[in-house]
Amino acid sequence: AMEDVSAKFVSQKISRTRWRPLAAAALQPPDLFATGSWDNEDNRISIWSAGDLGNAGLNGEYHGEPHLLCDIQHNGDVMDMQFLDQERIVVASSTGTVTMFRHHQNNQTLSADHRWAKAHYHVDQDTSSGGAACTGVVCNNPEIVTVGEDGRINLFRADQKDAVRTIDNADSSTLHAVTFLRTTEILTVNSIGQLKIWDLRQQRNEPSQIFSLAGDRVPLHCVDRHPNQQHIVATGGQDGMLSIWDIRQGTMPVSLLNAHEAEMWEVHFHPSDPDHLFTCSEDGSLWHWDTSTNVSEKPSFLHQGGRSTAYLSHSTMNQSVVSAWLSNDPTKDRMEITNLIPNQTLSVNSLDVLGPCLVYGTDAEAIYVNRQLFA
Repeated sequence: AMEDVSAKFVSQKISRTRWRPLAAAALQPPDLFATGSWDNEDNRISIWSAGDLGNAGLNGEYHGEPHLLCDIQHNGDVMDMQFLDQERIVVASSTGTVTMFRHHQNNQTLSADHRWAKAHYHVDQDTSSGGAACTGVVCNNPEIVTVGEDGRINLFRADQKDAVRTIDNADSSTLHAVTFLRTTEILTVNSIGQLKIWDLRQQRNEPSQIFSLAGDRVPLHCVDRHPNQQHIVATGGQDGMLSIWDIRQGTMPVSLLNAHEAEMWEVHFHPSDPDHLFTCSEDGSLWHWDTSTNVSEKPSFLHQGGRSTAYLSHSTMNQSVVSAWLSNDPTKDRMEITNLIPNQTLSVNSLDVLGPCLVYGTDAEAIYVNRQLFA
């Protein structure tokens, strides 16, 4: 099954990979993705074509590695990156600046549309130094939310020069990631194992709810919300564990799943098939978690790698809506976990999944595209 994966060596460490969103009615698989790099003398934002679709072999497998359409220099490490729409990408920098780039498809160029200089900073915005890394960005066009090492939360609008709203001391520790819960609510995760909900309609600068990992304050690095059931949230952190939370009840995770041997950098529910979840780690692995029913009867779509069937820890709560992720019926709790890259040694920093396609990037200066995730 590994022959479905095409690799491209790019002579830069890749910190973020993102599929360009498809137009609402699009039926074709995603075709373009963006990458951002880090820890290089000259960091770049790049737009790639995913590979030559016209070249499908007899069995429908794709040949043709990703090819570069255009790129542009980026000041600082790319800490996070999100498409705002089909043409614009919002990028978070280690310098504290947030930049909106535009991809011009007519002549395949990238330009900086707008810069929010030092959106995140330690001392004050005007000093020449003192920028604090912007660690996370999430978009819900035209709104953009950023979080940073400075514990700040900014709300921007794509069409406005200045922040619409800033919560200056939102957190006393580093905020690592942010996602929308609904259009007016966001979730942040921080470096002391807390997940917080913020209601952007409230003028108060306090979270409306705080959840935390019991005991050890393990830093949380990533968060994603279930696309259909907004109360289900997945987080990953320093210890490689996957935590599943039900934000309607309690303040602790519903289940903690042993996962990676080092930091988990990203967690993503599949946007249209959320029984599938993907995580990647500093330990060089990328796991596919499959909770769709009857996993034992499914054809295995990867014949090598770390396949195992794991059992969720059970919670005693009553579920009105039973999602596979919150199930407390042991017979339903089987899930199949597959390491999609068995022999990778350097960190897998980022992944994105859309339709049948997975893209991921590594410290081994390579990007990889798998176009047949469910084949």
